[in-house]
Amino acid sequence: MATSAPLLRDPAEQALIDRINAGFTVESEDDMTGGYKRALIVQLTVQGDTELLSAPAYYLATRDAPTINSRIAVTAIVHDELGHANIAYRLMEDLGVDKQWLLFGRQPHEFKHPYGFDQPLENWAEMVVANGFFDRAGITLLSDVHEHTSYGPLKRALVKVDREEVLHLRHGESWMKRLAKAGGAAKEALQRAVDWMFPMTLEWFGLPDTLKRHSDQLVYRLKGKTNDELRQVWMAATVPLCEGIGITVPAHFDAARREYVIDYAFPCQYDPEAKRWLFDQPLTWDQVFERWKARGPMNRKYVEMIQGSVDGPFGGRRW
Repeated sequence: MATSAPLLRDPAEQALIDRINAGFTVESEDDMTGGYKRALIVQLTVQGDTELLSAPAYYLATRDAPTINSRIAVTAIVHDELGHANIAYRLMEDLGVDKQWLLFGRQPHEFKHPYGFDQPLENWAEMVVANGFFDRAGITLLSDVHEHTSYGPLKRALVKVDREEVLHLRHGESWMKRLAKAGGAAKEALQRAVDWMFPMTLEWFGLPDTLKRHSDQLVYRLKGKTNDELRQVWMAATVPLCEGIGITVPAHFDAARREYVIDYAFPCQYDPEAKRWLFDQPLTWDQVFERWKARGPMNRKYVEMIQGSVDGPFGGRRW
């Protein structure tokens, strides 16, 4: 785990950090310092935006569902994701952030969700891998927050979110197993989806610990594990799943190091039009941040579906 250089902090900030380290639970804005509030709002914004932008991505993918029951199942997942977004935005309302602005006052590129939800999900295999990979990433992150967060209202709210996300994950993993067992074109489509979505999810967890000098979320105990620790948790579940159904991934368990190792220069270049990772073209993390900042091919459409600027299921509704 990377260590941070000592920081000179305002005495009030340090006093709150000391109280949190001693077991104090923050329950309202009255308990917070400015630094704590800013870090919490950043975390809740990413959480809410990620849940929100999954909804149009999943909705469009339901059009390739193999049965009406399958489409209904994913439609229920879409409803859950919208509810999870509302939980994060509602918590931010208590901190003085306008929910109407969060939904309708920002431009598409201003939403703070992972790059994976700027990509089109174009077939059923991609839909279920999104449940199996992206929802697993969400569970990995939010389970850590639920266990360690010093913010009481979020800890309580995540009980419902976690239970529903587990159902999304089970849907994805069960369908991945079915497609793999079917073989032929179904398994080939599954492998193609995994080929671009596995590295996409590895990026989800952000900078390696060796490059991340400081994290307010860790300092204020808004989460417990570092980026690399969370990435390891995700791989520990995902790599064995894929190996067990005959799907290859660019990572393996190194017994000598007792950890999962990525089998390519991480991070690397991505071709969004071809949905292909260029493993022989490594990038710096600054270049990755530029890619994320530029957003992906579906960013504008997904946000406009939510905001009602184009025909879609959300039609400009106000929550």
